[in-house]
Amino acid sequence: MSDSQKDPMIEPGPDAQQDPRPGASPAAAGESASGATRSSAGWQSAAQRVMDKPWTIAVVVLVVVLGWQWYASTSQLGALREELATRLRDSDADSRDARLVARQAQEAVREAQTKLAQLDAKLAESQSQQVALEALYQELARNRDEWALSEIEQILTTASQQLQLAGNVQGALVALQTADARLARSDRPQFIPLRKTLASDIDRLKATPTLDVAGMTLRIDQMISSIDGLPLSAEGRAAEDRAADKRAAADPAQGFWRRLGSEIWSEVRSLIRVQVMDRAEPGLLSPGQNFFLRENLKLRLLNARLALLSRDQTTFREDLRTASAWVARWFDARSKSTQTLEATLKQMSSAAVQIEVPTIGESLNAVRNYKVVRDKAR
Repeated sequence: MSDSQKDPMIEPGPDAQQDPRPGASPAAAGESASGATRSSAGWQSAAQRVMDKPWTIAVVVLVVVLGWQWYASTSQLGALREELATRLRDSDADSRDARLVARQAQEAVREAQTKLAQLDAKLAESQSQQVALEALYQELARNRDEWALSEIEQILTTASQQLQLAGNVQGALVALQTADARLARSDRPQFIPLRKTLASDIDRLKATPTLDVAGMTLRIDQMISSIDGLPLSAEGRAAEDRAADKRAAADPAQGFWRRLGSEIWSEVRSLIRVQVMDRAEPGLLSPGQNFFLRENLKLRLLNARLALLSRDQTTFREDLRTASAWVARWFDARSKSTQTLEATLKQMSSAAVQIEVPTIGESLNAVRNYKVVRDKAR
Protein backbone atom coordinates (compact mmCIF):
# COMPACT_ATOMS: atom_id res chain seq x y z
CA MET A 1 0.00 0.00 0.00
CA SER A 2 1.42 3.47 -0.97
CA ASP A 3 2.12 6.25 1.38
CA SER A 4 -0.48 8.45 -0.41
CA GLN A 5 -3.25 6.05 0.53
CA LYS A 6 -2.36 5.99 4.22
CA ASP A 7 -4.56 8.05 6.45
CA PRO A 8 -2.85 11.17 7.62
CA MET A 9 -2.20 10.32 11.14
CA ILE A 10 0.11 11.98 13.54
CA GLU A 11 1.99 9.40 15.44
CA PRO A 12 1.96 10.07 19.08
CA GLY A 13 5.12 11.14 20.61
CA PRO A 14 6.64 9.59 23.55
CA ASP A 15 5.43 12.29 25.76
CA ALA A 16 1.86 12.13 24.50
CA GLN A 17 0.37 9.79 27.10
CA GLN A 18 -2.82 10.11 29.07
CA ASP A 19 -2.36 11.06 32.63
CA PRO A 20 -4.36 8.68 34.64
CA ARG A 21 -4.49 10.85 37.66
CA PRO A 22 -8.02 12.00 38.52
CA GLY A 23 -7.03 15.42 39.24
CA ALA A 24 -5.63 16.04 35.78
CA SER A 25 -6.60 19.06 33.92
CA PRO A 26 -8.81 19.08 30.77
CA ALA A 27 -5.81 19.85 28.73
CA ALA A 28 -4.08 16.81 29.95
CA ALA A 29 -7.19 14.75 29.17
CA GLY A 30 -7.23 16.06 25.66
CA GLU A 31 -3.66 15.16 25.22
CA SER A 32 -4.37 11.68 26.46
CA ALA A 33 -7.22 11.16 24.02
CA SER A 34 -5.15 12.34 21.17
CA GLY A 35 -2.39 10.00 22.18
CA ALA A 36 -4.82 7.04 22.19
CA THR A 37 -6.00 7.99 18.76
CA ARG A 38 -2.51 8.12 17.54
CA SER A 39 -1.77 4.67 19.07
CA SER A 40 -4.78 3.11 17.41
CA ALA A 41 -3.79 4.54 14.17
CA GLY A 42 -0.30 3.08 14.63
CA TRP A 43 -1.67 -0.36 15.23
CA GLN A 44 -3.87 -0.14 12.17
CA SER A 45 -0.90 1.00 10.15
CA ALA A 46 1.13 -1.93 11.38
CA ALA A 47 -1.72 -4.31 10.59
CA GLN A 48 -1.99 -2.82 7.10
CA ARG A 49 1.69 -3.35 6.59
CA VAL A 50 1.40 -6.89 7.71
CA MET A 51 -1.53 -7.55 5.39
CA ASP A 52 0.52 -6.26 2.55
CA LYS A 53 3.03 -9.09 3.09
CA PRO A 54 1.45 -12.62 2.46
CA TRP A 55 4.39 -14.57 3.79
CA THR A 56 4.00 -12.79 7.00
CA ILE A 57 0.42 -14.00 7.20
CA ALA A 58 1.55 -17.49 6.33
CA VAL A 59 4.20 -17.33 9.00
CA VAL A 60 1.65 -16.12 11.49
CA VAL A 61 -0.80 -18.82 10.49
CA LEU A 62 1.96 -21.37 10.62
CA VAL A 63 2.98 -20.15 14.01
CA VAL A 64 -0.64 -20.27 15.15
CA VAL A 65 -1.06 -23.77 13.76
CA LEU A 66 2.18 -24.91 15.28
CA GLY A 67 1.23 -23.30 18.53
CA TRP A 68 -2.13 -24.96 18.40
CA GLN A 69 -0.56 -28.32 17.53
CA TRP A 70 1.98 -27.80 20.25
CA TYR A 71 -0.80 -27.04 22.68
CA ALA A 72 -2.87 -29.98 21.47
CA SER A 73 0.10 -32.31 21.54
CA THR A 74 1.06 -30.95 24.92
CA SER A 75 -2.49 -31.56 26.15
CA GLN A 76 -2.53 -35.06 24.64
CA LEU A 77 0.91 -35.75 26.05
CA GLY A 78 -0.28 -34.58 29.45
CA ALA A 79 -3.35 -36.78 29.15
CA LEU A 80 -1.13 -39.64 28.06
CA ARG A 81 1.17 -38.97 30.99
CA GLU A 82 -1.77 -38.97 33.35
CA GLU A 83 -3.19 -42.13 31.80
CA LEU A 84 0.24 -43.72 31.84
CA ALA A 85 0.73 -42.70 35.43
CA THR A 86 -2.71 -44.08 36.27
CA ARG A 87 -1.92 -47.29 34.48
CA LEU A 88 1.46 -47.43 36.14
CA ARG A 89 -0.20 -46.98 39.51
CA ASP A 90 -2.72 -49.69 38.61
CA SER A 91 0.05 -51.97 37.37
CA ASP A 92 2.01 -51.26 40.54
CA ALA A 93 -1.03 -52.16 42.61
CA ASP A 94 -1.58 -55.23 40.45
CA SER A 95 2.08 -56.14 40.75
CA ARG A 96 1.90 -55.71 44.52
CA ASP A 97 -1.20 -57.89 44.58
CA ALA A 98 0.52 -60.37 42.29
CA ARG A 99 3.60 -60.37 44.50
CA LEU A 100 1.37 -60.88 47.53
CA VAL A 101 -0.48 -63.71 45.80
CA ALA A 102 2.83 -65.18 44.62
CA ARG A 103 4.20 -64.92 48.15
CA GLN A 104 1.10 -66.61 49.50
CA ALA A 105 1.34 -69.22 46.77
CA GLN A 106 4.98 -69.81 47.65
CA GLU A 107 4.08 -70.17 51.30
CA ALA A 108 1.27 -72.55 50.35
CA VAL A 109 3.70 -74.49 48.16
CA ARG A 110 6.22 -74.66 50.99
CA GLU A 111 3.50 -75.84 53.37
CA ALA A 112 2.32 -78.35 50.80
CA GLN A 113 5.90 -79.54 50.28
CA THR A 114 6.33 -79.84 54.04
CA LYS A 115 3.12 -81.78 54.35
CA LEU A 116 4.07 -83.88 51.33
CA ALA A 117 7.43 -84.64 52.92
CA GLN A 118 5.63 -85.62 56.13
CA LEU A 119 3.23 -87.76 54.15
CA ASP A 120 6.14 -89.35 52.30
CA ALA A 121 7.81 -90.09 55.62
CA LYS A 122 4.61 -91.54 57.04
CA LEU A 123 4.05 -93.50 53.83
CA ALA A 124 7.56 -94.91 53.99
CA GLU A 125 7.05 -95.76 57.65
CA SER A 126 3.70 -97.40 56.92
CA GLN A 127 5.22 -99.33 54.02
CA SER A 128 8.03 -100.56 56.24
CA GLN A 129 5.49 -101.52 58.89
CA GLN A 130 3.40 -103.25 56.26
CA VAL A 131 6.42 -105.19 55.05
CA ALA A 132 7.23 -106.16 58.62
CA LEU A 133 3.61 -107.16 59.25
CA GLU A 134 3.51 -109.19 56.05
CA ALA A 135 6.71 -110.97 57.03
CA LEU A 136 5.32 -111.60 60.50
CA TYR A 137 2.04 -112.81 59.04
CA GLN A 138 3.83 -115.14 56.66
CA GLU A 139 5.89 -116.48 59.54
CA LEU A 140 2.82 -116.95 61.68
CA ALA A 141 0.95 -118.52 58.78
CA ARG A 142 3.80 -120.94 58.19
CA ASN A 143 3.95 -121.78 61.88
CA ARG A 144 0.19 -122.18 62.04
CA ASP A 145 0.22 -124.45 59.00
CA GLU A 146 3.04 -126.47 60.52
CA TRP A 147 1.12 -126.79 63.78
CA ALA A 148 -2.00 -127.84 61.92
CA LEU A 149 -0.10 -130.40 59.84
CA SER A 150 1.68 -131.80 62.90
CA GLU A 151 -1.62 -132.07 64.74
CA ILE A 152 -3.28 -133.78 61.78
CA GLU A 153 -0.36 -136.18 61.38
CA GLN A 154 -0.59 -137.12 65.06
CA ILE A 155 -4.33 -137.67 64.81
CA LEU A 156 -4.01 -139.83 61.71
CA THR A 157 -1.15 -141.83 63.22
CA THR A 158 -3.20 -142.65 66.31
CA ALA A 159 -6.25 -143.51 64.22
CA SER A 160 -4.17 -145.75 61.95
CA GLN A 161 -2.79 -147.63 64.94
CA GLN A 162 -6.24 -148.14 66.41
CA LEU A 163 -7.55 -149.24 63.04
CA GLN A 164 -4.78 -151.80 62.56
CA LEU A 165 -4.69 -153.14 66.11
CA ALA A 166 -8.33 -152.98 67.19
CA GLY A 167 -10.17 -152.42 63.93
CA ASN A 168 -11.75 -149.25 65.33
CA VAL A 169 -13.45 -148.01 62.17
CA GLN A 170 -15.52 -145.39 63.93
CA GLY A 171 -12.49 -143.93 65.68
CA ALA A 172 -10.57 -143.72 62.40
CA LEU A 173 -13.59 -142.13 60.70
CA VAL A 174 -13.87 -139.49 63.43
CA ALA A 175 -10.13 -138.80 63.16
CA LEU A 176 -10.32 -138.28 59.39
CA GLN A 177 -13.34 -136.01 59.71
CA THR A 178 -11.56 -133.99 62.40
CA ALA A 179 -8.49 -133.60 60.19
CA ASP A 180 -10.64 -132.52 57.23
CA ALA A 181 -12.45 -129.95 59.38
CA ARG A 182 -9.10 -128.63 60.61
CA LEU A 183 -7.88 -128.16 57.04
CA ALA A 184 -11.19 -126.56 56.06
CA ARG A 185 -10.81 -123.96 58.82
CA SER A 186 -7.37 -123.04 57.46
CA ASP A 187 -8.98 -122.22 54.09
CA ARG A 188 -5.79 -122.59 52.05
CA PRO A 189 -5.78 -123.69 48.40
CA GLN A 190 -2.64 -125.79 48.89
CA PHE A 191 -4.57 -128.09 51.25
CA ILE A 192 -7.09 -129.12 48.57
CA PRO A 193 -5.14 -132.25 47.47
CA LEU A 194 -4.88 -133.34 51.11
CA ARG A 195 -8.60 -132.86 51.59
CA LYS A 196 -9.31 -134.94 48.48
CA THR A 197 -7.22 -137.81 49.86
CA LEU A 198 -8.96 -137.53 53.23
CA ALA A 199 -12.37 -137.55 51.53
CA SER A 200 -11.44 -140.71 49.63
CA ASP A 201 -10.44 -142.50 52.85
CA ILE A 202 -13.58 -141.25 54.60
CA ASP A 203 -15.76 -142.73 51.84
CA ARG A 204 -13.98 -146.08 52.11
CA LEU A 205 -14.43 -146.18 55.87
CA LYS A 206 -18.11 -145.29 55.58
CA ALA A 207 -18.60 -148.17 53.11
CA THR A 208 -17.00 -150.66 55.53
CA PRO A 209 -19.45 -152.92 57.47
CA THR A 210 -19.58 -151.78 61.06
CA LEU A 211 -19.40 -154.01 64.13
CA ASP A 212 -21.09 -152.94 67.33
CA VAL A 213 -18.10 -153.62 69.52
CA ALA A 214 -19.38 -151.45 72.35
CA GLY A 215 -22.76 -153.22 72.40
CA MET A 216 -21.21 -156.68 72.30
CA THR A 217 -18.76 -155.73 75.03
CA LEU A 218 -21.64 -154.50 77.17
CA ARG A 219 -23.50 -157.78 76.70
CA ILE A 220 -20.42 -159.76 77.72
CA ASP A 221 -20.11 -157.62 80.85
CA GLN A 222 -23.76 -158.28 81.67
CA MET A 223 -23.18 -162.03 81.32
CA ILE A 224 -20.16 -161.82 83.60
CA SER A 225 -22.17 -159.98 86.25
CA SER A 226 -24.99 -162.58 86.06
CA ILE A 227 -22.73 -165.60 86.66
CA ASP A 228 -22.74 -165.18 90.43
CA GLY A 229 -26.53 -165.61 90.50
CA LEU A 230 -26.73 -168.77 88.38
CA PRO A 231 -27.91 -171.87 90.28
CA LEU A 232 -25.87 -175.09 89.97
CA SER A 233 -27.48 -178.27 88.64
CA ALA A 234 -27.20 -180.01 92.02
CA GLU A 235 -28.89 -177.10 93.74
CA GLY A 236 -31.68 -176.41 91.31
CA ARG A 237 -34.26 -179.05 92.38
CA ALA A 238 -33.78 -178.48 96.12
CA ALA A 239 -34.20 -174.78 95.66
CA GLU A 240 -37.42 -175.29 93.72
CA ASP A 241 -38.81 -177.69 96.36
CA ARG A 242 -37.99 -175.27 99.15
CA ALA A 243 -39.63 -172.47 97.27
CA ALA A 244 -42.78 -174.58 96.71
CA ASP A 245 -42.93 -175.57 100.39
CA LYS A 246 -42.56 -171.96 101.44
CA ARG A 247 -45.36 -170.89 99.14
CA ALA A 248 -47.60 -173.64 100.52
CA ALA A 249 -46.76 -172.76 104.12
CA ALA A 250 -47.47 -169.11 103.50
CA ASP A 251 -50.90 -169.85 102.00
CA PRO A 252 -53.44 -168.11 104.31
CA ALA A 253 -56.23 -170.44 103.17
CA GLN A 254 -54.71 -173.35 105.16
CA GLY A 255 -55.26 -173.75 108.83
CA PHE A 256 -52.62 -173.71 111.53
CA TRP A 257 -52.32 -177.45 111.84
CA ARG A 258 -52.21 -177.90 108.11
CA ARG A 259 -49.38 -175.39 107.75
CA LEU A 260 -47.51 -177.04 110.60
CA GLY A 261 -47.80 -180.42 108.95
CA SER A 262 -46.55 -178.99 105.65
CA GLU A 263 -43.50 -177.49 107.29
CA ILE A 264 -42.67 -180.77 109.09
CA TRP A 265 -43.09 -182.73 105.90
CA SER A 266 -40.83 -180.36 103.97
CA GLU A 267 -38.12 -180.77 106.58
CA VAL A 268 -38.39 -184.55 106.33
CA ARG A 269 -38.24 -184.42 102.54
CA SER A 270 -35.10 -182.33 102.67
CA LEU A 271 -33.28 -185.20 104.37
CA ILE A 272 -33.77 -187.51 101.40
CA ARG A 273 -33.94 -186.30 97.79
CA VAL A 274 -34.62 -188.43 94.73
CA GLN A 275 -33.80 -186.84 91.36
CA VAL A 276 -34.07 -188.23 87.84
CA MET A 277 -31.13 -187.16 85.66
CA ASP A 278 -31.58 -187.08 81.87
CA ARG A 279 -27.87 -186.49 81.29
CA ALA A 280 -24.51 -187.40 82.77
CA GLU A 281 -24.37 -186.68 86.45
CA PRO A 282 -22.23 -183.63 87.15
CA GLY A 283 -19.78 -183.99 89.92
CA LEU A 284 -20.53 -182.49 93.26
CA LEU A 285 -18.63 -179.34 93.94
CA SER A 286 -17.41 -178.08 97.23
CA PRO A 287 -17.94 -174.40 98.08
CA GLY A 288 -14.36 -173.65 97.04
CA GLN A 289 -14.79 -175.47 93.73
CA ASN A 290 -18.07 -173.62 93.16
CA PHE A 291 -16.21 -170.30 93.52
CA PHE A 292 -13.44 -171.29 91.12
CA LEU A 293 -15.99 -172.61 88.59
CA ARG A 294 -17.71 -169.26 88.46
CA GLU A 295 -14.42 -167.36 88.32
CA ASN A 296 -13.09 -169.55 85.48
CA LEU A 297 -16.31 -168.94 83.59
CA LYS A 298 -15.82 -165.20 84.07
CA LEU A 299 -12.24 -165.48 82.80
CA ARG A 300 -13.48 -167.26 79.68
CA LEU A 301 -15.89 -164.41 78.99
CA LEU A 302 -13.15 -161.84 79.63
CA ASN A 303 -10.91 -163.62 77.13
CA ALA A 304 -13.78 -163.54 74.66
CA ARG A 305 -14.06 -159.77 75.18
CA LEU A 306 -10.34 -159.29 74.52
CA ALA A 307 -10.63 -161.43 71.39
CA LEU A 308 -13.54 -159.22 70.29
CA LEU A 309 -11.48 -156.05 70.71
CA SER A 310 -8.56 -157.57 68.79
CA ARG A 311 -10.85 -158.98 66.08
CA ASP A 312 -9.67 -162.57 66.81
CA GLN A 313 -12.71 -164.44 65.64
CA THR A 314 -11.31 -167.96 66.33
CA THR A 315 -10.45 -167.23 69.95
CA PHE A 316 -13.70 -165.34 70.43
CA ARG A 317 -15.87 -168.19 69.25
CA GLU A 318 -13.82 -170.81 71.12
CA ASP A 319 -14.14 -168.98 74.43
CA LEU A 320 -17.87 -168.45 74.01
CA ARG A 321 -18.45 -172.09 73.10
CA THR A 322 -16.41 -173.26 76.09
CA ALA A 323 -18.38 -170.93 78.37
CA SER A 324 -21.65 -172.21 76.90
CA ALA A 325 -20.59 -175.84 77.49
CA TRP A 326 -19.68 -175.08 81.11
CA VAL A 327 -23.00 -173.37 81.71
CA ALA A 328 -24.90 -176.30 80.19
CA ARG A 329 -22.95 -178.83 82.28
CA TRP A 330 -22.67 -177.24 85.70
CA PHE A 331 -25.66 -174.94 85.99
CA ASP A 332 -29.36 -175.64 86.18
CA ALA A 333 -30.78 -175.58 82.67
CA ARG A 334 -34.32 -175.09 83.99
CA SER A 335 -33.42 -171.73 85.51
CA LYS A 336 -34.54 -168.73 83.50
CA SER A 337 -31.27 -166.87 84.08
CA THR A 338 -29.32 -169.91 82.84
CA GLN A 339 -31.49 -170.17 79.74
CA THR A 340 -31.01 -166.47 79.01
CA LEU A 341 -27.24 -166.79 79.42
CA GLU A 342 -27.06 -169.80 77.09
CA ALA A 343 -29.15 -168.05 74.42
CA THR A 344 -26.91 -164.99 74.56
CA LEU A 345 -23.75 -167.12 74.31
CA LYS A 346 -25.07 -168.98 71.26
CA GLN A 347 -26.15 -165.76 69.56
CA MET A 348 -22.82 -164.03 70.10
CA SER A 349 -20.73 -167.08 69.12
CA SER A 350 -22.34 -166.98 65.67
CA ALA A 351 -21.40 -163.33 65.09
CA ALA A 352 -18.51 -162.46 62.77
CA VAL A 353 -16.01 -160.20 64.51
CA GLN A 354 -13.23 -160.35 61.94
CA ILE A 355 -13.97 -157.71 59.30
CA GLU A 356 -11.56 -156.59 56.61
CA VAL A 357 -11.03 -152.91 57.30
CA PRO A 358 -9.31 -150.47 54.95
CA THR A 359 -6.27 -148.47 55.97
CA ILE A 360 -5.79 -144.72 56.09
CA GLY A 361 -2.19 -144.93 54.94
CA GLU A 362 -2.88 -142.77 51.89
CA SER A 363 -4.00 -139.83 53.97
CA LEU A 364 -1.10 -140.25 56.39
CA ASN A 365 1.44 -140.48 53.55
CA ALA A 366 -0.11 -137.45 51.81
CA VAL A 367 0.31 -135.33 54.95
CA ARG A 368 3.91 -136.47 55.45
CA ASN A 369 4.83 -135.88 51.81
CA TYR A 370 3.31 -132.38 51.93
CA LYS A 371 5.40 -131.56 55.00
CA VAL A 372 8.56 -132.78 53.23
CA VAL A 373 7.83 -130.72 50.09
CA ARG A 374 7.06 -127.67 52.24
CA ASP A 375 10.32 -127.99 54.15
CA LYS A 376 12.31 -128.28 50.91
CA ALA A 377 10.57 -125.22 49.45
CA ARG A 378 11.62 -123.10 52.42
